[in-house]
Amino acid sequence: MRTHPAFALLLRRLAFFVVFLGLAGAARAQTPQLDLPHVELTAGMYRIDAQVALTPEQREIGLMWRKQMPMHEGMLFVFEQPAQQCFWMKNTLLPLTAAFVRDDGSIVNLADMQAQTTNSHCSAEPVRYVLEMNQGWFARHGIKPGFKLGGAPFARR
Repeated sequence: MRTHPAFALLLRRLAFFVVFLGLAGAARAQTPQLDLPHVELTAGMYRIDAQVALTPEQREIGLMWRKQMPMHEGMLFVFEQPAQQCFWMKNTLLPLTAAFVRDDGSIVNLADMQAQTTNSHCSAEPVRYVLEMNQGWFARHGIKPGFKLGGAPFARR
């Protein structure tokens, strides 16, 4: 059975378009998120400039593909309701520490996470917020579980 030449051309163009979209999507997927809104948080006398990941897609990408991050910067993941939150480091190039944070800003637990691993790091209890910072930031500033962060997200609750 022979395929009509116009139909064969259409199939070739469609296949090219599908491959093009796949490559464009892959390129986009390897681009770090640098344009998210920011919020200022405080940890005692220390200021944190945190990008805010609100949507499921923003949370899924997180800090993937970032090659560097200034020490006073981080990312605050905001979830709709408290739940056990678990994070991994697939495609994340920087070693990070995750602070699992209650609605009032108090830190439940901290987890050091190695770059490009798929180990699961979870909150010890249901939380709405997770703050990721460069690994060691919390330890260098003497911040431990029970410490209370400040800032607009925690003032509303």
